[in-house]
Amino acid sequence: MRVLDRAGIPYSHYSYEHNGNEAVDGVTVAQRIGRPVGQVFKTLVTRGASRNFFVFVIPVAEELDLKAAAAAVGEKSVEMIHVAELCGVTGYIRGGCSPIGMKKHFRTVVDASAEAFDTIIFSAGKIGAQVELAPAALAELVNCTFAPLTKQNR
Repeated sequence: MRVLDRAGIPYSHYSYEHNGNEAVDGVTVAQRIGRPVGQVFKTLVTRGASRNFFVFVIPVAEELDLKAAAAAVGEKSVEMIHVAELCGVTGYIRGGCSPIGMKKHFRTVVDASAEAFDTIIFSAGKIGAQVELAPAALAELVNCTFAPLTKQNR
């Protein structure tokens, strides 16, 4: 949220109950904040065949199509990184990973379904906190692109 404030990007903030650093699945998060499941997104981090890291933002109830993800970033293949690597690579823990404010900038692609919404919701960088902003504002801030990324949207 500090990054959004500094950039002057309007957003809404949501918080939800949780047990310490225990991750809550995205569908439950959507229910707890009272928002449609399709509008709530999760942030996934992968490693490509080139050994570069890539960030994909998809609806919480969907599964990343690894072939579609690889094609979206021009890689031969991508694979999810291990949870144990997540904090070292991004600065975030599982359940609190946000496409905004990572340790380094990684190429980011958001599922094309986000473009159907005026706003989307995703982690604010810690478990229990979500932010809502326009997909175009996210694209401007992190220089992301949009592509079909999920098994449902292919």
